[in-house]
Amino acid sequence: MYELSLCGRNAVIASRRLCIRGRSGTGIDEPTTDQLGFDYATMADMVRVTYQRPAEVAQAMGISETTVRKWWRRHRGGEGLEDRCSRPRRSPRALSSARRRRIETLRRQRRTGRWIAAQLGVSRATVSRVMRRAGISRWRELQPQSPARRYEWAHPGELIHLDTKKLGRIGSPGPRVTGRREHRHRGIGWGYVHVAIDEHSRTTIATVAEDERREGVVAFLHRVVEHYRQRGIVIQRVITDNGSPYVSHAFRDACAQLGLRHVRTRPCVPRTNGKAERVIQTALRESAYAATYRTSQQRREALGAWLHHYHWHRGPTAP
Repeated sequence: MYELSLCGRNAVIASRRLCIRGRSGTGIDEPTTDQLGFDYATMADMVRVTYQRPAEVAQAMGISETTVRKWWRRHRGGEGLEDRCSRPRRSPRALSSARRRRIETLRRQRRTGRWIAAQLGVSRATVSRVMRRAGISRWRELQPQSPARRYEWAHPGELIHLDTKKLGRIGSPGPRVTGRREHRHRGIGWGYVHVAIDEHSRTTIATVAEDERREGVVAFLHRVVEHYRQRGIVIQRVITDNGSPYVSHAFRDACAQLGLRHVRTRPCVPRTNGKAERVIQTALRESAYAATYRTSQQRREALGAWLHHYHWHRGPTAP
C-alpha cells in the first residue's frame, strides 16, 4: 500500500483534474476536490491518493514513476517535498579561491578584464563573473568612496537651498500612467518647479512657473525672502547650482540688493545642494508621479496639498 502526500509546488500539479483508474479496471473515476483533500485557499493541505500503485499515480498525474517513487521515499524519510539545492556536491573545474583573489587584486590595480584573462589563462566570461560578484566590474566601483559630510546651520535663515525642476505639461494621461508611448504629447511645453528649502528648519517653498529664466528666478527669490521675513527670519545666504539663471547678472544684483551672500556648488558635485535635490525627488515620487492628473493645474494644486503634508505630518527623514 502506498500513500502519497504532495505539498507546496507539487500540490499545484496534483490540483489538476486527475483521472485515477480504480483497481477494478472497470472505468475511470474523476475524484472531486474534497476526495483529493486539496484546499485551494491555503495551498498547504495535503493531497492523499490512497491505495494506488506508483505506476497508476504516475499515469494519472502525467509524471514518471521514478518521480513518484522519489517523492514517496522523501516523504517516508521525513524530508517532505521541499526544494533541494541543485548545486553539485563537487565542481572539479571550478575556479579556485586563490585565482579568484588574484583576479580581484589585478582588477584593483586598474587592469582590464581582457588583460586579466590573457595573463591568467582563463576566459573573459569567467573574469567578468568574478569581478561582478566582487562588486568591482565597473571603473567607478574602483574609486574610493568619499565619506558623507553632513552639516546643519545653527539657526533658520543662515542658508537657503534653491533649485528648479522641469516638468512636462499635461494634455492627458501620458505614458507614465498608460504605459503606451503613443500617448506622449510633444510640443505642449514645460512647467518649472522652483524650490527653496531652509537648511536648519527644512521648511520648503515651491511654486510652478512658466519658465526658468532669470526674471522668474529673481521673482521667486524675492518671494522667498518675503515669506521668511513675515515669520521673523532673516536670510543671510543662498546656495544654488551653476544653472544659467543663477549665474546671471540679474540674480547677482538681486542678491546684492537683498543683502544675501550667494554660494554656488562646485561643477559636477550636485550633492552640495543635496537638500534641494532630495526634496525635489521626494515631491516627484509622492506627488507629481504618484497620481493621475488630467491637467497641469490639478497637479499644481496637489503640490500645495503635499507641501502641507510634508511640513505638518510627514517631515524630512534624512538627517
